[in-house]
Amino acid sequence: MKKDKMIIPAIIAKSQDELDKKIEMVKDFVNCIQLDIMDNKFVPNQSLFFDFELPKTKCKFEAHLMVENPEDWIRRNGSKVDTILVHFESNFNAKRLIESIKKLNKKFGFVINPETAVEELTSFIDDIDQVLIMTVNPGFYGSPFLPGMLDKIHKLNQINPALDIEVDGGITDSTISSVDQAGANMFVSGSYIIKSENIQKAIETLKNKLSKIEKFD
Repeated sequence: MKKDKMIIPAIIAKSQDELDKKIEMVKDFVNCIQLDIMDNKFVPNQSLFFDFELPKTKCKFEAHLMVENPEDWIRRNGSKVDTILVHFESNFNAKRLIESIKKLNKKFGFVINPETAVEELTSFIDDIDQVLIMTVNPGFYGSPFLPGMLDKIHKLNQINPALDIEVDGGITDSTISSVDQAGANMFVSGSYIIKSENIQKAIETLKNKLSKIEKFD
């Protein structure tokens, strides 16, 4: 089954000004931007853990919640974004969480860290729109890609070929092809894009590395 492919820049920001600048850097070249929300508890870093505002843009926004209590954040900020991604390892009541996101009419996905097996998600597959597989230990730009995670992508694609599979961590021109071939269709890239001297060229390079681009977002 062919699924739309998407390059998604990831933004880490500690202030509204930094957030605005980084969105401005990428918004003309992509259709979706990931906001990395970190509470300095679930991961040892802090980002966008304040009452931020988002500009009006053609881009959709997804919130990657690297926080201990995602339900608190969703109550306060869930309406601001289009997709909410919650770490499976964080603290939540699954039924209440899924119901609250459906009430907001938002897309929803679980995120799994490198140590979490994809089989743990099996009972939730029919209730979610996507799964984000971390191919690094989360929290910082530039962490090294973990090739052992490719098997997870393949397994998840076998469990549900129609599910959007997103991958985050160490996505560069050197790693994106193997991730694509494993079965992912959404590719999150942080430092490779944001720290590039030419952001448009970096994004185009990633697109050109994908093996099948006939249905590309």
